[in-house]
Amino acid sequence: MASATPTGFRALPLPLAQLSLAAVLKCGQSFRWNIFPLFPPEQSAADSGTPTHEYRLCLRDRVVCLRQSSNTLFYRSVFPPNASEDTETGEAQTLAWLRDYFQLDVDLRELYSKWSAMDPVFCRLQDRFEGIRMLRQDPFENLISFICSSNNNISRITKMVKSLCRQYSPALVSLPPPCGSASEEEAYHPFPPPSALAAPEVSAQLRALGFGYRADFIQRTAAMLVEAHGVTRNPTTLMEPSEEWLAMLRTMTTAEARAELLKFVGVGRKVADCILLMSLDKREVIPVDTHVHQIAVKHYGLRAASKAANMNPKLYEEVSSKLSSIWGEYAGWAHSVLFTSDLKSFASYGLPSAPATPSLTPDRASTSKESTPLATPVDETPPSSTKRKRSLSSRKSTARLKPMVEVADALTDGLLEEPRYSLAERVKRRRRGATSIDD
Repeated sequence: MASATPTGFRALPLPLAQLSLAAVLKCGQSFRWNIFPLFPPEQSAADSGTPTHEYRLCLRDRVVCLRQSSNTLFYRSVFPPNASEDTETGEAQTLAWLRDYFQLDVDLRELYSKWSAMDPVFCRLQDRFEGIRMLRQDPFENLISFICSSNNNISRITKMVKSLCRQYSPALVSLPPPCGSASEEEAYHPFPPPSALAAPEVSAQLRALGFGYRADFIQRTAAMLVEAHGVTRNPTTLMEPSEEWLAMLRTMTTAEARAELLKFVGVGRKVADCILLMSLDKREVIPVDTHVHQIAVKHYGLRAASKAANMNPKLYEEVSSKLSSIWGEYAGWAHSVLFTSDLKSFASYGLPSAPATPSLTPDRASTSKESTPLATPVDETPPSSTKRKRSLSSRKSTARLKPMVEVADALTDGLLEEPRYSLAERVKRRRRGATSIDD
């Protein structure tokens, strides 16, 4: 049965199997979506056909608001008071943007079917973790966001990116929360252009905002773009020349586009691969880190490296080649499903409303053949580290490390429990300002 369209919204028929906002907008691909519950915690939706959350994103000229039921995506646009677009034209543009941003021309059900036929591991989880697809983001926003991600977690990256927008981009509109939300009215800021971040004083300002060594990387990268391409904005696209140049990398081969990205300050192989996958149409690219390697070892028979071994170019290529050989042309998309399902924060994703049991494994498939329950957006706070039993001697010699995961590919490990660097190593890296193969 078709869902009732909320007042002011338009409806796009789209089942959860093709897109789950609750997963895609919370798994570390994009960091600017605002998410509002439509019901208080003690109250739930009447049925799976009723949206439970509203999702908002500020573009260059409008705020896009989304809601989702089990079979429909609802959308509306909010323009600033001085906007010249009429309603019909504006909503038609928003619909075109939605189709491009979520890459709705790609049949996700067909991809799931192909991956399941090739991969028994994927087959076991496909029903439960449906609707997870790659976004096609603005390349400049994607580049800066993942420079912020170095040695970071999703919650802090989100705060950094929103702080960046508030500091360097004027508010477009201010909106009250949707009905049922207790939040106050909020100002919505577009992502700033390269010219706003290129001035020399930006580095010190960002450090004062808590960006640490990433402040220099952001300012220097923006300055490189402005110096090479200029700042005169295209009146039609509202993009600066360097933003258009970054979008043009989509037409290059994967190797060529990667080589261009690696020229920027703060961009290593993994950050470059995240950008290739999430904004430059390189759907076969798999960003690799130690966690991705561990899962490749666990599920796909890859050899285990020594505990002391760090991710290196040879191991990176070995993991990437192995997984690409299994999943094929859309390997990057497939890996996003598998590793999102492995995160503890997604333990209840795709399950009925009853609390998940601790014994539930990530690759256990849903057994229900009835309509899929509408998933709830996962918490962006990293879970606590898993406790391990240690002998008395190891307790004396080994200190428990605080989880500080690098989320340069937040898609795969932004919410992991395992520590990536010790405190001493993180301090050394900040002092050096250098990036490694894992960046």
